[in-house]
Amino acid sequence: MKKMLLGTTALISAGLIAGPVLASDPLTVTVGGTVTAGFYAIDHDDIGGTSFSETAVKLVARNIDINAEGTLDNGMVAGVTATLSLGDDWNYHVNNDATFRELFVYLEGGLGRFEIGGTDGAAFKMHYTSPWFVPGNGVDSPNILNVVAATAGVGFRNSTFSLMGADANKVTYFTPRFASFQLGLSYTPDTSYNGPNPNGLGVAVIGTSLHDVIEVAVNYSGTFGNVDVGADGFYVTGDGDNVFLPGTSSDPEEMGFGLNLGFGGFTLGGAWYNSEDLFTTSIPMPSLAGIEEEVWTAGVSYATGPWTVGVSYLEDEIEIGFVGASVDVNTWQAGGGYNLGSGVDIGLDVQKSDVDLPILGGISYDSTSAGLVLSVSF
Repeated sequence: MKKMLLGTTALISAGLIAGPVLASDPLTVTVGGTVTAGFYAIDHDDIGGTSFSETAVKLVARNIDINAEGTLDNGMVAGVTATLSLGDDWNYHVNNDATFRELFVYLEGGLGRFEIGGTDGAAFKMHYTSPWFVPGNGVDSPNILNVVAATAGVGFRNSTFSLMGADANKVTYFTPRFASFQLGLSYTPDTSYNGPNPNGLGVAVIGTSLHDVIEVAVNYSGTFGNVDVGADGFYVTGDGDNVFLPGTSSDPEEMGFGLNLGFGGFTLGGAWYNSEDLFTTSIPMPSLAGIEEEVWTAGVSYATGPWTVGVSYLEDEIEIGFVGASVDVNTWQAGGGYNLGSGVDIGLDVQKSDVDLPILGGISYDSTSAGLVLSVSF
């Protein structure tokens, strides 16, 4: 039951006791990843005379995780994690090079865990949300979503996770757990690269991206009687220089919390997120624009033996102050999966999304889809 809880329960007591002695044995290297593929039947409304395909094969196979880790003679654990992201164009060979989406090093021991490099920050890694029950897919931060995700220049985030710092180069510290609580702190000097900087040469130019992003997060992982509890809260702030209106700036903020309860095979989970002056594509907007986004999600899953089933919901509302309008997107997901063994899962994914976009005369549409999903982890 505990393994159903999301969040960084794996970030256990770690420490930073400096010492010059290296491990006598080389680090152990492991390679892994997950490939998720699905065949979907889709019923999507036309938008402005544009029609959409009624069937689709979706493939999520872009990340290969490489990890090297070892215990030093002084008891510290040292390692490096590299996430190799595959390109998304297999037919025309455009932007299909393999690049490192994440690349960072870490040390951990009795006083905490220290990470430095291109990876998600503390607010992201310590977050709990609605459960995933379809193999390789969920309603919060989905890998597969069968609805047009941007119309009239407005995009939807479909996530309660902090994305301000994304995978840009940062430093992060996680405390050990005390009485089931853990604190995480992250600092991102610059977000010019949504991933590891390509090299160590040069300095960043102020005014082209978000900078000085600070994340503070705390989570709890414990048990009360027969109920497993996971909870978190986070606050993120940064400095933004508007690339559209030179000379203007903003102070974008993110905040949120999440909760998971596990009991008798059930996992009940949800989360809430709010941001101000942060565009949906992480481009900072000036404060006068009044961009504000609120996302919440809730869901329940049940697992017994190799079976997992569930239902969940997510709603995203964007208030656009400079046009006096709001955008509302909501998505339902139902389905489940069956574990065939050895990291192989098969499942059914049913989605329904409704979009209300009143700007530019008003656009509303919905999409319903169902698919058979196969996910293989290695």
